[in-house]
Amino acid sequence: MQNTIFNIKTEQEFTKVTLDIFKHQFKNNRVYRSFCDLLYKHPADVSCIEDIPFLPIQFFKSKKVLSSLDEVNEIFTSSGTTGSITSKHYVTNISLYQESYLKGFAHFYGNIEEYIVLALLPNYLERKGSSLVFMVDDLIKKTKNPESGFYLNNLDELAKKLYFLNQKNQKVLLIGVSFALLDLVEKQNFTLNNTTIMETGGMKGRRKELIRDELHKILTDGFGVTKIHSEYGMTELLSQAYSKGNGIFETPPWMKILTRDTEDALSIQQTGKTGGINVIDLANYNSCSFIATQDLGKVYQNNTFEIIGRFDNSDLRGCNLMVL
Repeated sequence: MQNTIFNIKTEQEFTKVTLDIFKHQFKNNRVYRSFCDLLYKHPADVSCIEDIPFLPIQFFKSKKVLSSLDEVNEIFTSSGTTGSITSKHYVTNISLYQESYLKGFAHFYGNIEEYIVLALLPNYLERKGSSLVFMVDDLIKKTKNPESGFYLNNLDELAKKLYFLNQKNQKVLLIGVSFALLDLVEKQNFTLNNTTIMETGGMKGRRKELIRDELHKILTDGFGVTKIHSEYGMTELLSQAYSKGNGIFETPPWMKILTRDTEDALSIQQTGKTGGINVIDLANYNSCSFIATQDLGKVYQNNTFEIIGRFDNSDLRGCNLMVL
């Protein structure tokens, strides 16, 4: 199945593999099966992608969401405030994750060996179990370049490295959390010619939240670049979507975004309307490939999408009623 997932070329192939994986997970995932049973949705009732039930993401906080009896290789955990319940993603085949992020990066950005990767992910490095750190650490190794590496609070050292690499016209990817990138441009302004700046979201309680346009304006001015790139991923997913500017994301061929009606969690919307983000991630073969997130967004005709915000707890409506 792994070969099939990462070699999808057409919409028809995607639909066929998706329906096959739905049947597999209905049969082998006890948590997902119970959820489908609650909704009276069985494979005989599912003939298209829109018929598939999407598991509310909160299940990853309370249940072991698995479609495999194999030994667990890794447990990825979400970040959370002190005392909060974190999500756990049990991964039985880590090569699915590795192939997903390596092929996903290559799909959008080309050969990783052409880059120097600098990572500014302090809040992720300060805890264990981050799927983002796992991915970026491997990307750093795959560059095979001693200039690549992680930075924690040593912003002056990172600033010098960026200046040095810019002088040498090196192709650089700087990936960082929003608050840390803001800290960096507050210390020093740059004019970077060959550096891609990629933010991975959230202030994580470190700073006042900014809307995307405000954040990107500060970062484009501070780094001296024309666009800010973004990565859309989460603990519960083994694939990432990427934006090359303006907050418009694209998915790799084995991932798809739909939106659900905010008043009716089981109703999939047409393109162009704001709704709850539902993700199909076929790399989640051994957990659950059909996830209803707590993000709000829009999907456009060409399968691109944008994230507009998040549900607050009072807005979950149909979703939270179904969390057992």
